[in-house]
Amino acid sequence: MSVDHYTYRVTWSPEDGEYVGLCAELPSLSWLAGKPEQALSGIRRVAAEAVADMRSNGETVPEPLAEKHYSGEFRVRIPPLVHRALALEAKEQGVSLNRLASAKLAG
Repeated sequence: MSVDHYTYRVTWSPEDGEYVGLCAELPSLSWLAGKPEQALSGIRRVAAEAVADMRSNGETVPEPLAEKHYSGEFRVRIPPLVHRALALEAKEQGVSLNRLASAKLAG
């Protein structure tokens, strides 16, 4: 497993007036820099250091999201009235509740 496979993102931080580099697998880490490229290289370096530290301490290292297997199924709890409204909407559209929910989540 390599930190090169982690999910990185760079976005502008209006509060800091700089770009912030983030790593989805290690959400407690961030790196501020004046240029997007510097924010990306900074967060990658910090992530590598954090993973090395975790390994040396025998901690579990997060698996890269890109390497995880997704079944395509998850459970969502919603209020009964919302469930009823969605079931009615699905019936009116002539589709399954699953198809309706999937379309709403994708949209």
